[in-house]
Amino acid sequence: MNELILFFRKNSKWFVFGFFVVLSCTMLFNSNPYHQHLYLTSAGRAVSSVYKSGSMLSSYLNLRSINEDLNRRNAELQAEIAAQNELISTFRELGYTDTLVADSGVRHFDFIVAHVINNSIARPFNYITINKGSKAGVRPELGVIDQNGVVGIVSNVGSGSARVISLLNPNFRLSCKIKRSDYFGSLVWDGKDPREALLEELPRHTVFNPGDTIVTSGYSAVFPEGLPVGVIMPDNNEHNENFFTLRVRLLADFTTLGNVQVVVNNYRAELDSLSAGEAEEAKRKPFGN
Repeated sequence: MNELILFFRKNSKWFVFGFFVVLSCTMLFNSNPYHQHLYLTSAGRAVSSVYKSGSMLSSYLNLRSINEDLNRRNAELQAEIAAQNELISTFRELGYTDTLVADSGVRHFDFIVAHVINNSIARPFNYITINKGSKAGVRPELGVIDQNGVVGIVSNVGSGSARVISLLNPNFRLSCKIKRSDYFGSLVWDGKDPREALLEELPRHTVFNPGDTIVTSGYSAVFPEGLPVGVIMPDNNEHNENFFTLRVRLLADFTTLGNVQVVVNNYRAELDSLSAGEAEEAKRKPFGN
């Protein structure tokens, strides 16, 4: 108690000075409309700045949940686009036949949103790790895309994570075609630039222009038809007597890869059973022997 009294006595001059400053300011602002207006304006600006800073901090803290919601919506839109493309193909077929089987109502493709937790781009054989596994419905040989284009294909799956063979891996070959045409080839990374790949085995009579978009062909059970992959680069196409090899600038930016979507083909089991039947049939002796 004595120390507190000593503190006040020692600093009494400052307390008296502060008291008179507050009293003077109060009298000045209450008796002078002009100074009162300045005070209210300054106080309003200070409060506004505090509120703005608080709002920016709150928005930053909510970015993760907002980003997850955007990715979920993006996955839903991807599924709708795939369904619409399939419906368009069905209507085109209607122009050739009237014996089409009625649609079962099962959506062909679904998309699982995941986050990249590990990614390599500078190795000869690159891989990606995502934070979704078998518990979320991820299985081997499912395609992986992001908001820009194709990323890779699932190779190994754990309960809560999965390993993806990156498009930047020479072991991964992707069937692609030039958009709005039926000319298709095989896309493969040549191990040089993580922003580029090669589209090989295009027929010699293929018609194309630099800047044309390369999309998935749909000739596999992994990716829907028409997913963007890249664009043809100018003045660097190679060819032999029968085929073109085009250099393609990839649309997916592997240096900033963050959120991805795993492509689930709901008809995969049916397609696999048909393929298994073909394999068994191939083992049988040819007819007539």
